[in-house]
Amino acid sequence: MLLAKSATALTGSTALQDVTLRGSAERIAGSDDETGTVVLQATADGHSRMDLNLSSGNRSEIRSLDTNGPVGAWSGPDGAQHAISNHNLMTDASWFFCAFTLARMASSQAVTATYIGQETLNEQTVLHVSVTPRLSTGYGQTLLQHLSQMDLFVDPATYLPVALSFSVHPDNNASLDIPVQIQFSDYHNIGGVQIPFHIQRFVNNSLVLDLQIQSAALNSGLPTSVFAVQIAQ
Repeated sequence: MLLAKSATALTGSTALQDVTLRGSAERIAGSDDETGTVVLQATADGHSRMDLNLSSGNRSEIRSLDTNGPVGAWSGPDGAQHAISNHNLMTDASWFFCAFTLARMASSQAVTATYIGQETLNEQTVLHVSVTPRLSTGYGQTLLQHLSQMDLFVDPATYLPVALSFSVHPDNNASLDIPVQIQFSDYHNIGGVQIPFHIQRFVNNSLVLDLQIQSAALNSGLPTSVFAVQIAQ
């Protein structure tokens, strides 16, 4: 199975509980192009956090889990947390760290992985697999499958992820897809784990984040408080 092979290529036999990545960041939003630093944190049980320290101020995005399911918030320079729409929380939280995403996919009996075939992505040969939750049929289930779909592209020689694609949606329209692609390169072996030190996020085919990782810490014991979502009522 391609997902399992890719998960093994990333981590081998290393048991992972959490990761912290630190590096430099470039953020492009329209005519704004600014640089700064980034801290990316994630856990094996589905929490993630991105903190950007930029010339315009700090920006954060947190994805977490509570008893009711996934929750999320984003904040800008004023520090106030704003809820991420529920329909934008259906894909895996660890978009910047495929090792956790793939481990959950490969071990789950509740997903369907469909091998699409060999393709070319950015002049590189890749293997493409599409993953959706396994649900009964019906309009609500069909929409949930669509909102949850993630597409993985791996190097056929190394089985390391080259890209991960999914869609985000306007807060008021879950049916309108905005394509997102995360591209991974410059892998380094850190503690037996293959970690991409270059991560790029494209939205609607435009580069919006260019992250150059400079250090990686594994299994540091991140507390759940790091991923607290506290939205003012």
